[in-house]
Amino acid sequence: MNDNLLWYKNAIFYELYVRAFNDSRGDGHGDLRGVVEKLDYVKELGVDCIWLLPIYPSPLEDDGYDIADYYGVHADYGTIEDFKALVNAAHERDIRVIADLVLNHTSDQHPWFQAARAGRNSKYRDYYVWSDTKDKYQDVRIIFLDTEESNWTWDETAGQYFWHRFYSSQPDLNYDNPQVHAEMFKVMKFWLDLGIDGFRADAVPYLYEREGTNCENLPETHAFLKKLRAFMDKYYPGRILLCEANQWPEDVRPYFGDGDEFHMGFHFPVMPRIYMAIRSGDGTPVIDILNRTPTIPDNCQWCTFLRNHDELTLEMVTEEERQWMWQEYAPEPRMRLNLGIRRRLAPLLDNDRRKIELANSLLFTLPGVPIVYYGDEIGMGDNVWLSDRNGVRTPMQWDASPNAGFSKADGDLYAPVIDDAVFGYQKVNVEVQRADSDSLYHTIKAMIAAKKQSAALQNGDFFWVEGDGNKSILAYLRSADKDSVLVVQNLSADEQVLTLKLPAGVPEKLKDILSEKEISVSGDSGLSLTLQPFEYLWLQI
Repeated sequence: MNDNLLWYKNAIFYELYVRAFNDSRGDGHGDLRGVVEKLDYVKELGVDCIWLLPIYPSPLEDDGYDIADYYGVHADYGTIEDFKALVNAAHERDIRVIADLVLNHTSDQHPWFQAARAGRNSKYRDYYVWSDTKDKYQDVRIIFLDTEESNWTWDETAGQYFWHRFYSSQPDLNYDNPQVHAEMFKVMKFWLDLGIDGFRADAVPYLYEREGTNCENLPETHAFLKKLRAFMDKYYPGRILLCEANQWPEDVRPYFGDGDEFHMGFHFPVMPRIYMAIRSGDGTPVIDILNRTPTIPDNCQWCTFLRNHDELTLEMVTEEERQWMWQEYAPEPRMRLNLGIRRRLAPLLDNDRRKIELANSLLFTLPGVPIVYYGDEIGMGDNVWLSDRNGVRTPMQWDASPNAGFSKADGDLYAPVIDDAVFGYQKVNVEVQRADSDSLYHTIKAMIAAKKQSAALQNGDFFWVEGDGNKSILAYLRSADKDSVLVVQNLSADEQVLTLKLPAGVPEKLKDILSEKEISVSGDSGLSLTLQPFEYLWLQI
């Protein structure tokens, strides 16, 4: 393995849902051994680190984010030994592994909560947040608006209300209790000792509650998270913490601290604005959000993404923008969920190859490291008729054999494979796309390879490039040492003629990294270009 402690700053991440990836046992559920069987595919794509969705024992009321045992593996997925085998096999291929660490809450089936509700004198009572009334913390928003009416739920056995920020089956832990801190350090140590390379820390803004606040991003939360980071730095250098905080950039900035809190943080707000820009043919939303994004410490990094396992969240947009996004991308009520859209990348972009490539061009060239969601590299579809977010968590489509090559099960799978006329596994699968050099898979693979070979695209400085006021053009320069790349993208469905002002010393001919097409620079006037609808160029300077 590469022993560079800052490996994460230039990595390609791949979000992998174990249940959906590959079934090695023929029981209809993907499992850890199944992931091992497909690691060569992940390596071939160019991935440096896989992020596993929760694999812990769980009643699966929230697909594993409701943890019943922090120290085990769900029986559907295998065993601790299978997990160790996965980590070892990944490391042999120079692939790192991170997994979800759910700090904020447990399942109501967790032994801690069962003991807590059984008696007020239990030592576990204070592991959770209780109240005799529902009147506390009235300034706090409800996140799962579609299913929850309150953040308090009455527990008949306990004789009190318990606090939860998500489903009522997920009671929040009480971080005012030092014993909860100690438990979480034990959990981290257990998995780090098994060789895991870090954690994507789930829902971290909500750890503490304080009256008169919205109970998000509180100082006490940051103090605890700094303790986690100090523990990792001291005992497990080179392992990382990735922050899931769906907040505005300026509110995520404190989660990096002075380089002593999270190593990485998702840049949630840039994601919906990529879709806004492509649909409206106007790059202003992307420009505005990046311009308000603060600088972060040198040892930290943003994570960017186009889609993930949840709904396409519209929390970090205005109400007017949310209504517009719903109208444009989720015209049918079934496509909407909570404050978001339950659709995958390809259906969102009309299965238009040009738009899908353009969105990925933005993903791989904007500041930050990209996270690819499993199946998006082949343009997989979704099933909005499945409950909750399950429609974007369907089986990976490996080939055109029964069950899409995902499983040899005779009976039902955990979820039906996509089988429609457009996105069905018979047409959209890995085998077909690997055999076709012009497929989306090969385009994404080429983008990843180009990014990994370019210091500028990996972690170079970022500058907007001035044009002639054409809002349909998004152009910027990435620059690191002697390596510079000019990225020019046409966000519109119309051909665009433009001129860009380039810095002094630019050579007379520029080559597109991906197509190797040469572009001539015209003297004093700068770079004159004609871009086809949704065309993008990565020009080496």
